[in-house]
Amino acid sequence: MVRRGTLDGHAIGFDAVKLGLHDAVGAAGAGIDYRLAREATLSAWRDGDLSTEQVCDAQRELRRNAEFCGSDLSSPCPVCEKDGLVEVTYVFGPRLPKHGRCVTSDKEMARIDARKSVSQGYVVEVCTACGWNHLVRSRALGG
Repeated sequence: MVRRGTLDGHAIGFDAVKLGLHDAVGAAGAGIDYRLAREATLSAWRDGDLSTEQVCDAQRELRRNAEFCGSDLSSPCPVCEKDGLVEVTYVFGPRLPKHGRCVTSDKEMARIDARKSVSQGYVVEVCTACGWNHLVRSRALGG
């Protein structure tokens, strides 16, 4: 089911699916979904309010993690329309590096989610071709 609406005067559409990181982390849970912010950013880019350089600004480390650790989305980039759109998952929290950990497997995510300490997980959509990147969703892990 696709719902339609407007944001800042721009028409947007989004799939009506359960919010959260459950697909990326293998566990159900409440989280924050950033699809509306993503659509607003893309709409501003299409309208010329944002330049391509502003929306395709992935840092070198994010692009490297996308290339070697990302999960393929099997859909083209919304900016350059090339293949190579992936999701990269990062977790920040106690007993993790201060720059976070790039999680590459369901087993590793389940281990972090089973901890007593609370961590925060973030999924970022990244294009390996042009550098488009946007936060897709986040949720608390562990606890």
